Amino acid sequence: MKEKKIGKGKRSGSTPPNPDSLVLAYLSSWSGKYFNDKQIMAAPALRGVYERKAIQDSLERLLHQQKIEQDDRMKYRFKPSSDRLMGILRIAKEGYGFVQVEGYAEDFFVPERAIADAFPGDTVEIRIKPAGRGRRSEAEVMEVISRARTEFIATLRVFGHQLKAWVDETGFRQEFEVMPKPGVKGQDKDKVQIRFIHWNHELPLAELVQVLGKAGEHNTEMHAILLQYGFEEKFPEEVQQEADAIPKKITASEIKQRRDFRNILTFTIDPVDAKDFDDAISYEPLENGNLSVGVHIADVTHYLKPGTALDKEAKSRATSVYLVDRTVPMLPEILSNDLCSLRPKEDRLTFSAVFEFTPQGKVVDQWFGKGIIHSDRRFAYEEVQFILDAESGEYAEELMHLNKIAHILRKQRFAGGSISFETDEVRFKLDPNGKPLSVELKIRKDAHKLIEDFMLLANKSVATWAHGLRKKTPPAFVYRIHDLPNSEKLENLQTFVKQFGYDLDVDDPQKAVKSLNDLMHAVEGKPEQNVVQSIAIRSMAKAIYTTKNVGHYGLGFKFYTHFTSPIRRYPDVMVHRLLEQYLDNRLDASVDSMETDCKHCSDMEKKATEAERASIKYKQAEYLEDQIGKAFDGIITGVTNWGLFVELNENKCEGLLRLSELKDDHYEFDEKNYRVVGSRNRKIYRLGDPLRVVVKQTDLFKRTIDFRLPTLNDE
Repeated sequence: MKEKKIGKGKRSGSTPPNPDSLVLAYLSSWSGKYFNDKQIMAAPALRGVYERKAIQDSLERLLHQQKIEQDDRMKYRFKPSSDRLMGILRIAKEGYGFVQVEGYAEDFFVPERAIADAFPGDTVEIRIKPAGRGRRSEAEVMEVISRARTEFIATLRVFGHQLKAWVDETGFRQEFEVMPKPGVKGQDKDKVQIRFIHWNHELPLAELVQVLGKAGEHNTEMHAILLQYGFEEKFPEEVQQEADAIPKKITASEIKQRRDFRNILTFTIDPVDAKDFDDAISYEPLENGNLSVGVHIADVTHYLKPGTALDKEAKSRATSVYLVDRTVPMLPEILSNDLCSLRPKEDRLTFSAVFEFTPQGKVVDQWFGKGIIHSDRRFAYEEVQFILDAESGEYAEELMHLNKIAHILRKQRFAGGSISFETDEVRFKLDPNGKPLSVELKIRKDAHKLIEDFMLLANKSVATWAHGLRKKTPPAFVYRIHDLPNSEKLENLQTFVKQFGYDLDVDDPQKAVKSLNDLMHAVEGKPEQNVVQSIAIRSMAKAIYTTKNVGHYGLGFKFYTHFTSPIRRYPDVMVHRLLEQYLDNRLDASVDSMETDCKHCSDMEKKATEAERASIKYKQAEYLEDQIGKAFDGIITGVTNWGLFVELNENKCEGLLRLSELKDDHYEFDEKNYRVVGSRNRKIYRLGDPLRVVVKQTDLFKRTIDFRLPTLNDE
C-alpha cells in the first residue's frame, strides 16, 4: 500500500483568543500528569488554532500565576493549592452540588449557597471546609477553572423590553438575563439557544444566539436536545463543499491495489430503515472443505483524509447520534449514505477481515487488508430471521451455515468469560407530526446476533494482531477497554439479588463472570429480569477508548477494538489508519495526541447516549400526556431518597412516584438495600417489586412523568 500524506490544517484568518483558560483546562483534566508544549498544542481545543509560541507564552504566564508547575524536562502539569482540590461539578435537582475529584472515591458535597458562579459540568477548584461535630464536611467553589460549555438551551420569557431565560435542564436552577440580538426575534415561551457572556451582578448575562421555535413542537424539541448535548445537524459549508467535491468513480488503478471480492457472494444485514451500511458479510466455500467468511467494512479512510476540514469535523463530532426520529451522522450524507455505504449492486471499497473456518467452526487462517466488493443483496434483520425460522428462502443454506458458526463463536465467547447482558430497547411509532402513537420493543433474535458475533470476531482479531506486531513494545493502538468492576458495587449487587433468592459469587472479579451469567440465565423471563440486569450493568465499569490496554472484561477479550463502524464512529477511523500503516510495516505511530483523541471520542459517545435517552424521555412523557389518570402495572426500577422510579410493563415508559405520594406513613430510604421502609408500619417498597400506579402528570419541559398510587376511583 502507498503511504498516505497527511496535510496540514488551515488556520483561521482571525486572531484567536488568549489560550490560558484552554491550556489550564486541558492540564487540569489530566491532573498529576506532565505534558510538553507540543503535546498541549495537540489538545482538541487547541490543535490547529494556536502557534507554538502562543502556547509557550501561555505556559509562562500560568507558571508565573502558580497555577501550573514545571519539571526539569520542560514539561508542565496542573498545580492545585495545598488546601484545594479540582474536579467536575454536578448539581442535583434540589440545588446542591457534588464535585468529582480524580483519585477520591467519594464526591465532595457543595451546598447551594457555596456553588458561587459555577454551572453544572464546570471544572472548578474547591476548598474543603472542616466538618463540624456530627456533620459531614462541605466544600465551596473558589474558582471556575473552565466552563464545560457556554451555550445553553433555554425557555425565553419576555417582560416588556426585558428578556430572561431559564435553562431546560434538571438541576440547572439559574436564571439568565438575556441581551437581544439584532435580527433575532424571540417571543415569550420560545425555546432558544443562549450564549453565556459574564456574570452581571447577581445574574449571569447571556446573548440570544437563535430561536429554535415554540416549546412542545416536535422538531423544536429534537433540535434542542441535539444542541444541548453539543451536536448540530447541519455541516459547515466548507465541510459540505469538500464532501461534494470527492470523486465518485473508483479508478482502475485503485482496484488493482486491492483484493477483489466482487465475484464472491456478499450481502448486508441491517435494520429495515437503515441508510448507512457499514458492514457486509461474504460467503465462500473452499476446495479443502473449509469456509471463508469475509467481514467487509466501509473504507471511510480512502475518502476521509487527515488535516482536511471534513476530517476535523468528523473528529469533532466523533460519533453519529440516534434520536427517536432521526440520525445525525458523523459524516455528510454523500459519504455516509452513498460513497462509503455498502449498497447492493454497486462496487464499494472496503477494509476487510477474512477468516477461514473449519466445518467445526474453528478459525485456522485470517487476512486483513483493503478490498473491493459488490453486494448481492441487502437484507433487513426481519427477512433473515424469517429465513432462519423457516429454513428456506433466498440464500437460506448460506445464512443457516453462518448462523451455525455464529452460535459456535458465541458459545466460545461465553466459555471464555463474556457476560450475557440482554436489555430491552424501545422504538416509537410516530405520526407525520412526530407525535408518538405507540411504543414497541426491539427484540434481538438470531439475525441480530449473527452479525454481532462476526463483528466481535473482527474487532477482537484486529486488536490481537496489532498488539502482537512487536513483543517487547507493542505499537500504538486504539483499544476499546472495559475495566474490572468495582468490588463494592458487586457486593451491593450480591446483597440485592439475595432478596429474590439468587446467589452471586463476587469474591473474585474473574470468577464473578460465570456467576453473573448464571444469574442472567436464572432471571430470564422473570418479572425482576430487567431490574436485575440493570443493576448488574450499573455495577460494571464504563467502556472507553484508550491507547492503554487492560482488556474488555464484559466481553472476556484480552484485546479488543472498534473496527467495524467507521461511518458512525471516529475511533474506527483511527483504527483503520493505524492498520493501513502497520500493514505497510510502518510501526512508528505516536501515542500522545492519540490518547487525547480517545478521551474526546469517549466523552462524545457519552453525550450521544445522553441525547438519545433525552429524546426517549421526551417522547415517553408526550406519549403519556393523553393518558393522565390511567392506571398501569409496572415494576420499581430505581429507589432514591425522594421517590421510586417505576417502569410501566405495557410501554416501558418510566416515571417517578414521589415519597410524598405514599400517604400511609413516613418512608425512610435504605440505600444499601435499594428500598424504602415505612417508619411505623414497616411496609417495604424495593427495587424490582411490581407496583400498580396511575399517571398523575407529565412535564414536557423537564421530560418527566409523575405517578401516584391508585385509589378506589381508579380501579
